[in-house]
Amino acid sequence: MRRLEVQHAEFMRLAVQDEILRSEESRYDHRLHGILLVCSGFSCSEVAELLGQSRRTVQYWVRRFERSGFAGLQEGLRAGRPPALDEETLEEIGRDLRRSPRDWGYSQNLWDGKLLSHHLAERYGARLGVRQCQRLFRRLGFRRRKPRPVIAQADPEAQRAYKKTAPLGRQGRP
Repeated sequence: MRRLEVQHAEFMRLAVQDEILRSEESRYDHRLHGILLVCSGFSCSEVAELLGQSRRTVQYWVRRFERSGFAGLQEGLRAGRPPALDEETLEEIGRDLRRSPRDWGYSQNLWDGKLLSHHLAERYGARLGVRQCQRLFRRLGFRRRKPRPVIAQADPEAQRAYKKTAPLGRQGRP
């Protein structure tokens, strides 16, 4: 019988690994396959090579399986920084952003990342950077708006006086 081969095997291997990492159930199944291979006589290094993991990761799986059985392979809490804002606070912030900054005592007409960062520190005691606040706008469904230039509201006489070119009808220098 002819050996089957997958076209673009290296690319497909990476795609399959990404798909496995996409869901908790897939990651659990992946760990089960690793344990099955170790139980079948493969070394942790061989299993790691086959599954695209590090040898240390496979060793962790085996130890957790020996200690806690199948429950040891289940997806646990992932380490990481806890969110600075909970869902209830995010809803409140969304309501705050629907009001004008002037309603909160700020001199600006429009919200921006810097102002939101200040507002969060003042009202909620949350310290978020400007860039994180810009992401927060998008997460809450807000779009960026640019403020209108001050010149649009300027005095027409002051604008004429400021212009470098002579008004129509007048020639340049005598």
